[in-house]
Amino acid sequence: MGDAYVGARTPRREDTRLLTGKGRYVGTVRLPGTAHAYVVRSPIAHGRLLGCDAKAAWAVDGVLDVITPADAPDLRLPCVSLAPGQRITSYRALDDEIRYAGQPLAVVVARTPEAARDAADLVDLELAELPAVVGMERALEGEAPLLYRDWGTNVLTDFTLGDADCADAIAGAEHVVEMTFRMGRVSPYPMEPRGVVASYAEEELTVHISSQAPHHVREHLADAFGLTHDRVRVISRDCGGGFGGKEHVYPDEALVCLASMRLGRPVSWSESPGDRLFATLPARAAVHRARLALDGDGRFVALHADVIGDIGAHPSNVGVSTFAVTATLMPGPYRFDRVAVRVRGVVTNTTPTGSYRGFGQPEATLTRERLIDEAARRLGLDRIELRLRNMLGPDELPYTTRVYQPYDSGDYPLALRTVRDLVTPIEKDDGRRRGIGYSCHVETTGMGPSMELKDTGILAGGYETAVLRMEQDASVVVSSGVVSIGQGIETTLAQLAADRVGVPIDRVRVVLGDTAATPYSSVGSIASRSLALGGGALTQAAARLRDKLVAIAAHRLEAAPADLELVDGAVRVKGDPQASVTLGELATSAWRGWDLPEGVTPGLEERVSYDPAAYTFAYGAHAAAVAVDPETGAVELEGYWVVNDSGVLVNPAVVEGQLRGAVVQGIGQALTEEIVYTADGQPITDYMVPTTREVPDIGIVTLQTPSPVTPGGMKGVGESGTIGPPAAIANAVAAALPEIAEKITDVPLTPAAVWSLL
Repeated sequence: MGDAYVGARTPRREDTRLLTGKGRYVGTVRLPGTAHAYVVRSPIAHGRLLGCDAKAAWAVDGVLDVITPADAPDLRLPCVSLAPGQRITSYRALDDEIRYAGQPLAVVVARTPEAARDAADLVDLELAELPAVVGMERALEGEAPLLYRDWGTNVLTDFTLGDADCADAIAGAEHVVEMTFRMGRVSPYPMEPRGVVASYAEEELTVHISSQAPHHVREHLADAFGLTHDRVRVISRDCGGGFGGKEHVYPDEALVCLASMRLGRPVSWSESPGDRLFATLPARAAVHRARLALDGDGRFVALHADVIGDIGAHPSNVGVSTFAVTATLMPGPYRFDRVAVRVRGVVTNTTPTGSYRGFGQPEATLTRERLIDEAARRLGLDRIELRLRNMLGPDELPYTTRVYQPYDSGDYPLALRTVRDLVTPIEKDDGRRRGIGYSCHVETTGMGPSMELKDTGILAGGYETAVLRMEQDASVVVSSGVVSIGQGIETTLAQLAADRVGVPIDRVRVVLGDTAATPYSSVGSIASRSLALGGGALTQAAARLRDKLVAIAAHRLEAAPADLELVDGAVRVKGDPQASVTLGELATSAWRGWDLPEGVTPGLEERVSYDPAAYTFAYGAHAAAVAVDPETGAVELEGYWVVNDSGVLVNPAVVEGQLRGAVVQGIGQALTEEIVYTADGQPITDYMVPTTREVPDIGIVTLQTPSPVTPGGMKGVGESGTIGPPAAIANAVAAALPEIAEKITDVPLTPAAVWSLL
């Protein structure tokens, strides 16, 4: 087949199923005798549950069970990412210590969803309310209320990465730009809400769940309930978006499983739209106090940041790791003599924070790129020239940064020059102020080396396994532990298999999302790793399978393997089309054990676990054109351009779709999205995601520098588009409003925020 599929814009094979209503979502699961659960949540942000009277709830017709904290005192979920000195490593699924509004306090189970909802309203909660603390900086004040009184502080962890003498380098620099940045708390907003259907029968727990990491869920549930892992099966076939918010099991999801185990019948639950801002983990909330030091020639001397991250009520599955990633990507694509980042994770009376697409990298990019633009403004330098003067060139890669990241390959200056040439300024005389903004980034993708995860406190493995089997009819089955969350992985794995094995793509089936049918994946589809790692494992498995086919054919044709080629579904002698044997004949022989060369075992199945030697590093450059109304503060995004390099592109159409969707999420963070809390810890439920009115045409150019790490040369792309927009848009607003440029530090840049600065 040659390279017929890798690099082709093959239509996504998932789409026919998804667009015709045949998607395999949790909401489509129908099991006989299913009961329905409703979660009772705390109306206060801080306090203690003194009593939970469920007598009135039990009186509602159809109620089957009410679970309170007293029924699950030992049901705990783990923190997988542990920071130095982290004070909590697990948390209760039902806790009578209340630390955020929306915290689960009870679960009601009934024969119908309506009965469960009605009964939940009758659960009488006796609450003792305490003063709440909202906001990271407030939580650090000496008289702030404490969430955990035995700590004597609200700081969960405090550590520094990088150079110990960074402050000295800044003190001796000719120019220093110092600014403080604040990033609003944003929420993953998948089309499919979180949901679970749990069924416990014959001492086995089967869980249908919308998840990015089914094996992750399986082991955490098994450990939480004291079950052996083989007695828990987790199924997540079609996941209607994840964005990081579905990478682990939540307390309310574990409680649905507990309800099924108590009742011995299936129990279903789906997060209601009104609960998402209370219950699904948000992200991004951080404050950065940062300094950029330059010499007299505009050369970057040092970069220092004090990162304060809002953990929320307790560390989630990922703990403080999103803020640690901010630290490791703070240098971006530039040279610095010294870099240091202090990271503090602070608990507050708000929903625990977790993963979100980009995972700390948009925050790092906003801080660094705004500092660079402000330095250029103050020094009277061209902002693109200043970047190019300090940017790592392709001849300097591989390069290890001052915060330990081994950048692998690419041409960072080419990306910036390319996006600069794409920009078309918009000129209108309508009273608005216009500006162009740029941002550049390097992105860590392919979360991988298992021992590196161990060394950095992540309790998971980083490898991926692919099982590749050719059946007797020469059809091919791919099984992988990564899952489909809308990123097109079912299509791209099929493309890789068809290309590498040499079969038509319609003869390839891809099996995902079932722990009973797929190889183990410790962390699943997160961190832009599905194709880089899952595809890397498949590439190696396909090479082994192809070699075995050629070896069997060489034996049959009495030829040397080097003299054979695989063309049009057959292995033939080069230059002699008549001397050939079809793949079907070879597969039949292999499975029957007929006519095999010495040392070759029957069957055609290869299982490969790929543990990468290092992360891969994608990169990109973004540009935004804005128009700002000085009368209202409204920011209109009039144009957006992206240049991105994700290594070898298996399917350019899928890559461009991922970039566009991610850019839209980045636009939301920059302009409209934020979860705001009142002083007593109540979230304000107005949450504005971008619509087609806020999103302009997005121009995309892709570069391809093959990864030297990944078999097949792929790098990750799923998060790339989210990283640049907050910085590019903020820089564009600052360019449009130079008189207040140094005040453009916080996102989102809502009309009210911009107007107040003006």
